Amino acid sequence: MTIRNLDRLFRPQSLAIIGASAREGAIGHVLARNVLAGGFRGPIGFINPKYQSVLDRPCVANIGALDGAPDLAVIATPAATVPGIVKELAERGTRAAIIISAGFGSADGQALKREMQLAARPHLMRMVGPNCLGVIAPIIGLNVSFAHLSPKKGSIALLTQSGAILTSALDWAAARGIGFSHLVSMGEMLDVDFGDMLDYLASDGSTSAILIYAEAVTNARKFVSAARRAARLKPVIIIKAGRYGETAGAVTSHTGALAGSDAIYDAIFRRVGLLRVDDLAELFEAMETLALMGPAAGDRLTILTNGGGAGILAADALVRAGGHLAPLDPGVLERLDHVLPKGWSRGNPVDIIGDADAERYRVAIDILAGDVHSDALLVLNSPTALTSSDAAADAVIAGLAGRKKPVLTSWIGDQTSRPARAKFAAVKIPSYTTPEQAVRAFGYMVAYRRSQMLLTETPPSLPSNFTPDHATVRQMIDQALAKGRSFLTSPESLAVMRAYGINVVTDEIVASPQEARKKAEAMAETVAGPLVLKLLSPDITHKSDIGGVVLGLTDGAAVEAAAAAMLERVGEMRPDARIDGFTLSPMIDRSASQELILGAVTDPQFGPIILFGQGGTSVEVTADRSLALPPLNLKLARELIADTRVYRLLQGYRERPAADLDSIALSLMRVAQLVMDFAEIQELDINPLLANEHTVIALDARIRVARSAVAPQSRLAIRPYPQELEEIVPDPAGGSLLLRPIRPEDEPGMLEAFKHLSSESVELRFFRVVTNPSHQMIAGLTQIDYDREMALVLTDIDTPEGETPPIYADVRLLMDPDRVEAEYAIIVRDDMAGRGFGSLMMERIIAYGRSINLSRITGLVRMENASMLAICQRLGFTRRVDPDMPGLFHVTKELSGRSA
Repeated sequence: MTIRNLDRLFRPQSLAIIGASAREGAIGHVLARNVLAGGFRGPIGFINPKYQSVLDRPCVANIGALDGAPDLAVIATPAATVPGIVKELAERGTRAAIIISAGFGSADGQALKREMQLAARPHLMRMVGPNCLGVIAPIIGLNVSFAHLSPKKGSIALLTQSGAILTSALDWAAARGIGFSHLVSMGEMLDVDFGDMLDYLASDGSTSAILIYAEAVTNARKFVSAARRAARLKPVIIIKAGRYGETAGAVTSHTGALAGSDAIYDAIFRRVGLLRVDDLAELFEAMETLALMGPAAGDRLTILTNGGGAGILAADALVRAGGHLAPLDPGVLERLDHVLPKGWSRGNPVDIIGDADAERYRVAIDILAGDVHSDALLVLNSPTALTSSDAAADAVIAGLAGRKKPVLTSWIGDQTSRPARAKFAAVKIPSYTTPEQAVRAFGYMVAYRRSQMLLTETPPSLPSNFTPDHATVRQMIDQALAKGRSFLTSPESLAVMRAYGINVVTDEIVASPQEARKKAEAMAETVAGPLVLKLLSPDITHKSDIGGVVLGLTDGAAVEAAAAAMLERVGEMRPDARIDGFTLSPMIDRSASQELILGAVTDPQFGPIILFGQGGTSVEVTADRSLALPPLNLKLARELIADTRVYRLLQGYRERPAADLDSIALSLMRVAQLVMDFAEIQELDINPLLANEHTVIALDARIRVARSAVAPQSRLAIRPYPQELEEIVPDPAGGSLLLRPIRPEDEPGMLEAFKHLSSESVELRFFRVVTNPSHQMIAGLTQIDYDREMALVLTDIDTPEGETPPIYADVRLLMDPDRVEAEYAIIVRDDMAGRGFGSLMMERIIAYGRSINLSRITGLVRMENASMLAICQRLGFTRRVDPDMPGLFHVTKELSGRSA
């Protein structure tokens, strides 16, 4: 489920509290008191056989005594009674319940939760909890919680698995006059989870920002999909507890050791556009800043201060956070020179000296607030006996009237500064007690803007396509599993990499020291330079740890001696290990290359995770790595590389040229594709991958495998490009075209397509005139979530490298979060009209809707759009006039999917 019946939870017409109590201090009493005090206007029923009235309201003995089924039920009774209550309510027609009751942690409690699910699901009844504090929706006067305060109406939603966090947030917000649209104590998330709530709140017009306190995430794909959607529409800030918990099981690869669970959450939040903070103080600061200010236009900050020390502290904090001091151009400097005393700093921070009065603040703000080279202004004040901090605050408020530039303030201190901070709060100017806090708040604004830019950034086209050799990989995996091995050998692993287009070192397998000598002597005829000898054993994955790798061997005798010594050494250190022989390969010169690690590990919840970092034998010591979810494109792969310390070295330094970053990115994309294609791959390392300015080459690889009964792509948290929908279709004008799902890289093609549309065609599709479509608009059309939207485009089968694939037609379905109904939209370029592409595209998108069990497809069609109406009639759509939408037909095609 997703948002089905959540309207009964947040906008109920009636409610009942089962377990309401007349006893002071009882949870049922607090619930009853809060719901009455909240001002809920619908019928309220109290149920408890012990009482005839609660808080002067009638109280009935059982659910059957109510006048009809309430939309929302709040259950605060012993755990053992809850399944029966849920069953009775669901059968009577109640469609939402908040289960306050606790006591479900034991084995018996788990059984009770299963009973609750079985009782609710047939009736699509939604449940929040159990073991929760309740739900508050101030926008409709709903407070069904046992919180100690009732919040003001506002536009921030808070979702938390901890009731204590909810009450703390209420306390904090009350002191600052900040209100909420929704507060939801999620509890154990038996039914309604973070994914459901993100879907609901993303579309909620009364919510402008979403805050989350999470201890765990359930249903990974739903969460990721819902979070991506919500983050595109409004700020989503998350604090994830449990950063330093132990991982669930032992790991055997370098990648597994580096990819801790919290690092995986970091990668996920970054990918979907959530802003992660570390603690409650930061959560509250981010909440206040984004509620009052929104995102910043950039990371350039101007600091205005009456104290040099405070300005320096702020500047230091800004640089540490990755921001930049805004430059003061000559015009701004000249204007400031005319109004400030000679001793002012003549730079940023703008230090207007300790005797700065209100007027000096006002004139400085008048100049700086209009500076186009600055993205935000931070105003600092340190109290002195020379001037009034309170008057300075009044001047700031007056000087900012009507200004659009984001402004933050920090009136430093406590007692003297409280009145000023209260004045700022009254006019919704954010204020902080220290300069560092203010700069951190500016960082939230910048981070949110960057996340939005990344979500809509157009990836570059691939330099080249490749066709992986699936058969070779399948053979290697099946061969290992048939022999009971959980690891591929190094030669097998390198063969797998080679099958996916990754450049690997050439190696030769030998069985004994004597054979190694002969092979080395034979290789000398074709290989210039020394050789590398490696142990070949299915039981030893980290060969270097036991001296299983010897470099710089120059002749056959040296190879034989090294192999014999290696056998003796391994026999002493690992007498249990099976030895299959050795591998010989040319020694690659590493002096001009960086050693990197590329890898993948399978997380039990989020599926495959891709890793990149600095490689070599000290990989776990340097711990320089970044993680990402597959699938990857070039943009995402480059971001993954740039998020590491070794990236600075890869960009080149001194006389060393930059490494071939595109080849590294392509290798990452191919590793990602490999683990997406084969569910048996549990862990994977390429270590080291050598990278220089010319190429990349894998010197060693390690792959752990296990049998898997699941489809490869069902493990993924993000649905990849659905290649199975690609189809070659005939062009009535001659030749053939490619019908395929849209890709993020199609933005240039979509922009070009708009040039082939008349204003009338655009208005028929978008119901408005669009003359110059923005990047944001086109990115929204091309960068879709295949899990909840599908767009098929018609293009050429082959496009010359470096050219943009043309888009001739586009049809799409936008599904509701419950995947019951979808709305279609279609457009065909004017120069392609009359070839039957409209009918073809509609037939294919209807077939797709059937394949995912949609119940119906709907759409809006202009009454003058005769060609579209004819297609709809031929394909079995019904149509009706919508009185709320004059000039439009509402068309519907019923499919054989689920019922609504």
